[in-house]
Amino acid sequence: ASFEPETGLFTAVALTSGYGPDNHEAAVACDLLADEDEGQELTVLGDCAYGTGDLRAHLQADGHTLVIKPPPLRKAIPGGFTIDDFRIDTAAGTATCPAGHTTNLGQVKADGARTAQFKRVCTDCPLRGRCTTSKTGRTLNVHPQHELLAAARAQAATDVAWQNEYRRWRPPVERAIAWLVAKGNRRVPYRGVIANNIWLHHRAAALNLRRLINLGLTRANDSWHLTPATA
Repeated sequence: ASFEPETGLFTAVALTSGYGPDNHEAAVACDLLADEDEGQELTVLGDCAYGTGDLRAHLQADGHTLVIKPPPLRKAIPGGFTIDDFRIDTAAGTATCPAGHTTNLGQVKADGARTAQFKRVCTDCPLRGRCTTSKTGRTLNVHPQHELLAAARAQAATDVAWQNEYRRWRPPVERAIAWLVAKGNRRVPYRGVIANNIWLHHRAAALNLRRLINLGLTRANDSWHLTPATA
């Protein structure tokens, strides 16, 4: 669902199948924002499910401001190093580990990813216990949009303005989700995507109407007006 937190209104909803890359939250998000006015710059808020490199690249290319929480990094060893502790230079095709060892990035794969294998340099490395348990040394998988994702993680960790913006708008969005699933609506009522998608649109429309009435929507002379609601 796409939600406008200042007014508390759903702007778009979609129900899709629960599996497959085309039905991932980040993939569906592009369609939800497609009806926005072309050229309009938005601030797009989302949790880590929407933090993929592809969606970030798409939204930034359209000029939007991203307040999307990046997915957490997996650590090969609890409390150990992540890829952000390595220095990745995709232009030079190299990766340097926290101990200062440098190796080449492999050839670009079909999905755009590259791999750095440190192999023998890990054998006697004093930092090995914080880096890998593999007998063959650390292997580093570098995402096609590594720079974009690394910059997003750095911003989320250090940018106070970004953190305040995310904290400010997250509660209204979570409240909207709570409205959507309230009163037994966490589970869809029908069989099949089409019927449930229609149901979801009707539910979002009803919630929007309730919200507009609470905001002061009134009817006069066969037209609707939004006026400040009275207590």
